Amino acid sequence: MEKALYIYSGKIYFSLKEVLIKGIIFYVFCNLVYIRESELKMDKEKIIVIDFGGQYNQLVARRVRECNVYCEIYSYRTPLEKIREMKPKGIILTGGPNSVYEEGAPGAGRELFELGVPILGLCYGAQLMSHVLGGKVERADAREYGKTRTLINAESELFKGVGEALDPRESFADVLNDKEKSNKSFDETKTLVTQVWMSHFDYISKLAPGFKTVAYTENCPVAAAENVEDKLYAIQFHPEVLHTLGGTRILYNFVRNICGCTGSWRMDAFVEKTVDSIREKVGDGKVLLALSGGVDSSVLAALLSKAIGNQLTCVFVDHGLLRKNEGDEVEEIFGKNGSFDLNFVRVNAQERYYGKLAGVTEPEQKRKIIGEEFIRVFEEEAGKIGKVDFLAQGTIYPDVVESGLGGESAVIKSHHNVGGLPDYVDFKEIIEPLRDLFKDEVRKVGLELGLPRKLVYRQPFPGPGLGVRIVGDITADKVRMVQDADAIYREEISKAVEAWRQLPVGIEYALPGTEEENLCSRRSADEEPPWMPDQYFAALTDMRSVGVMGDERTYDYAVALRAVKTIDFMTAEAADIPFCVLQSAMSRIINEVRGVNRVFYDLTSKPPGTIELE
Repeated sequence: MEKALYIYSGKIYFSLKEVLIKGIIFYVFCNLVYIRESELKMDKEKIIVIDFGGQYNQLVARRVRECNVYCEIYSYRTPLEKIREMKPKGIILTGGPNSVYEEGAPGAGRELFELGVPILGLCYGAQLMSHVLGGKVERADAREYGKTRTLINAESELFKGVGEALDPRESFADVLNDKEKSNKSFDETKTLVTQVWMSHFDYISKLAPGFKTVAYTENCPVAAAENVEDKLYAIQFHPEVLHTLGGTRILYNFVRNICGCTGSWRMDAFVEKTVDSIREKVGDGKVLLALSGGVDSSVLAALLSKAIGNQLTCVFVDHGLLRKNEGDEVEEIFGKNGSFDLNFVRVNAQERYYGKLAGVTEPEQKRKIIGEEFIRVFEEEAGKIGKVDFLAQGTIYPDVVESGLGGESAVIKSHHNVGGLPDYVDFKEIIEPLRDLFKDEVRKVGLELGLPRKLVYRQPFPGPGLGVRIVGDITADKVRMVQDADAIYREEISKAVEAWRQLPVGIEYALPGTEEENLCSRRSADEEPPWMPDQYFAALTDMRSVGVMGDERTYDYAVALRAVKTIDFMTAEAADIPFCVLQSAMSRIINEVRGVNRVFYDLTSKPPGTIELE
């Protein structure tokens, strides 16, 4: 069976040449040899997130970790005995796409709720808790979706520090209407109001014995319920989503106050303990790392450098498809003039890649060529280095979850180093020190290690680089165009963000390029602009059109500017960037980038589109 090995961002992929629907899929071996979890993980209290197929499973875990509490995601199929052996301080049940009363729906036995640890059910998890314990879940007459005014019981431990008092002077916090008054779950004197994110068709129509309602909406009689004696809590809405005001505080109340976690999960302690573990494991051995210059592999390089110094060799393959000046920036940080003690090898393979990609237009074929050529180059360099003891990989926790090894949600992609050992490098083990971390935690580790903030918070970048941001065939001239356009776009966004940061806190102002009545205020010193995208970049289309510049006719390419707002990168909406910012970027691109005479702003959401163009 033929294998093709892909290494992107310090991560290794094995794929099989089998075409399923849209092309190549990745084959994942699950018996990886890497530093055992017990060797790299700190002694820590743990919250378990049990996944029932919800799209926000990782987001739930991230929010818990923001409370400085460690947590891991497991499938609802995980045996109860394994959960008991892990001795969790608490358990959170995620949402899911099913109805609990349907035959074959994901479920849990009553024994789960009798473990004696606090359990919080979210959306489907809340309905499942009620269903299993003797309550009733039914289909509602209408779906409740989006931002929803919710009345909460101020005396509930879950809602400490959440909500505001009813106030007839405020439209959102206005006094109870007649329909809300008809819900007698708790006294109006105990009632606060907040906004939550709802997304459900089913609802809890009858509470399980021992539970009482502690939140409701106009159309949902049980928005939250609790059985304090048995430490069971059910929330119909999604506290993990930013649209829920005080959502992180609700999760904090659960994991810190109800579960009793102390909040010992901190990145400074992680760095210290992980460095010690790496030193103990590696000893005087040699470690090899494929350094891409992305966040994960860069943080891993810095971490390994701190632990073992020049026992580490980093091979950086510059395939000519990086952002403008990015190759030089990587060398400046990790090369001989940088501040990290390691062996840095840069391979300038631009012309080699351009030759292999000449005339290739199909996106998957381009990806395959870029991946395979990377392996050839890396293999050659590894051969020059000789025997190494360990291969380091920048696996992070979402990679594990998305590969189907850390939850129940559908496998999004078969990932890199979550399986399989390459046979072209002579080494005995793989080490994956970042395997337990989310991206935001990896960034914090990077800052702890002294990496430049510009690198740590750089925009997400696909493994094939600009190869999937150039629609159609790839040439050196097209790479230049998209590099220059992208650099200008990022500069204009940065200037607009910096202008926002100069505004005084608490003063209302009109968004640039909008009507005066569209006012907003900067509420805190570290707050980003309301339009700030989560990802943005420029791409080069394969469309050429007629233009006029300097009294001359042109027939040049069009650049597409992309910027999206997203929570989980599974769905995304176009960011509402002020028109004046887009206009400034457009003007500079057309005037400064030779070969471009038109600029578009891509408004497509995901789905139906994707964030990248290819």
